[in-house]
Formats: sequence, C-alpha cells, structure tokens
Amino acid sequence: MIGVVERKWWYFLLSGLLIVPGVIFLALGGLKPGIEFRGGTLLELRFGQPPAVSDVRDAMAALDRPEAVVQVAEGGRIEVRTFEMKPDDIVKAEKALKDRYGANLIDLSSSVVSPSFSGELIQNAVRSIALASVLIVLLIAFAFRNFGWAAFRYGIAAIIALLHDAAVVLGIFAILGFFLGVEVDSLFVTAVLTIIGFSVHDTIVVFDRIRENLRLNPGEALNPVINFSIMQTLARSVITSLTVVLTLLALLLFGGFSMRNFALALVIGIVSGTYSSIFNASQIVSLWQELEDKIRHRATAVA
Repeated sequence: MIGVVERKWWYFLLSGLLIVPGVIFLALGGLKPGIEFRGGTLLELRFGQPPAVSDVRDAMAALDRPEAVVQVAEGGRIEVRTFEMKPDDIVKAEKALKDRYGANLIDLSSSVVSPSFSGELIQNAVRSIALASVLIVLLIAFAFRNFGWAAFRYGIAAIIALLHDAAVVLGIFAILGFFLGVEVDSLFVTAVLTIIGFSVHDTIVVFDRIRENLRLNPGEALNPVINFSIMQTLARSVITSLTVVLTLLALLLFGGFSMRNFALALVIGIVSGTYSSIFNASQIVSLWQELEDKIRHRATAVA
C-alpha cells in the first residue's frame, strides 16, 4: 500500500507550480485570441476540383497572410479566414488566387467575419460549466447521501479538480501564446469543455470506489480507505488515459495544421485530468476531513 494521501502537500505544490506561471502569463495577455474571436475577412473559394488545404495555405502565405485559417466546406468550397483586409488587399488576393488556380477556381467571394458568434460560444460555455458544476455537486452529494452534509465535500472537490485541469490548459496555452504566438479558436473552447467532462468522469470513478469501501468498512478512518481506493482504480485510470493520449498524439502528429492546437489541448488536459483525479480530488476530501477533525477537537478541548 502506497501512502498517497499522506503526501498531499507535494501534489498541491506540483499543481501550484503548473498553475501559477500560467496565471501570470494569462494576466500578461499571453492567451492570444484567433481570427474567429477578433473578426476579420472571410474568403469563400469554390473549386471544380478542390486543391489540398496546405496548398491554399501556401497561397495565402505568399500573400503575406500566414495567419490565415483554411477549412474545407461543403460543395467543393474552401473557406479562408484571415485578419481584416483592405479593399485593395482583397482585390490583390483574388487576382493572385485566380492566376494560381485558373479555371479550377469557379467562384470567389469575400465578406466580413464577425466575432460575435465566438463571443456567444464562450458565454454559453461558461454558463454550461456553471450549471454542470451545480448539478455535479448535487449528483455526487446524492450518491454520498448516507454521509450527511459531508457528502457535499466530494462534489466540491470534484469541481476544484475540474477547475484545476482547465487552469492548467489555459495557463500552458497562455505561455505558448506569449513566447510562440500560439492562438486559440473555437476548437480550443471545445477542447476545454471535453477536458472538463473527462476530468469529472475520472474523479467520480475514484469517489465511487471510496464510497463503496466506506460502506463495506464502516468506522474505518478516511485516509486508509482513500489510499486503498486509489490503488484499486490507479491502473484502470492510467491505462484508460494512456489509450486516449496515444490516439491524440497520432492526431497531433498527423492530423494537419488546423487540428494541432485542438489535439495539444486535449493531450495536456487528459494528462492533467488523470493526475488531478488521483492526486488532487481525493486529497482535497482528506484535507477537508482533517480540518473538520481539528476544529472539532479544539472545540471539545475548550469545552
């Protein structure tokens, strides 16, 4: 039996070392919003035979638009999002694309990209997280209802672990944005929501094992039960996460430019979610119980 709970402060310290630098770079404006958040110009290209996305991206880079986001749409169309272009720049880009692709380029149109959709997406994501957090606390409290008001500590611990994983991903991308200019888009928001779901799922598995062991061993001290429960679920959590991470690594390496940041965010989040479920969430419950015991003991001593 490994004393996982007894080393809780080391795990909290490691989490702090991961989160604090990220928070600093978030405050410094390191998280760089992409074109979808800032608005810009949208070029819609319709081809007879659509070229490779990389080829269109090279064509935009030749026009001094390396930031352009190229996506394949329906009906042989390719959408190019770039920062706001002046009318002369649009005319120049249209001419260059027509010269490059000739008769294969059937139609080309331009329009203004509004950032309102992405802003609405972020607002809805925040509302969803807030509502989901309340429901998670209530659900876990209901599962632990036999423990009275102490049941709520498990739900709150799960939310803290969830926020830990989101903070790690946001912080790392803020650092990458500050030093390497890495930008975030709507896919990044999707990745963060996915990470939150994974984190809660893995945490609940550990908590459910703790609940079952407490039920089978009434009167047993909490820390030994947590240690035993973590040992029971450790292999399952690590193997499950490893299979997901290997798949995401393949997507990161071979999934194309537009998917790299999405896959990278998921890899970081899955690893962080596995860590927080095993080494943070249960330790928060343990610390909570220890603080309550100290307060109760002090009150008894005073009485």
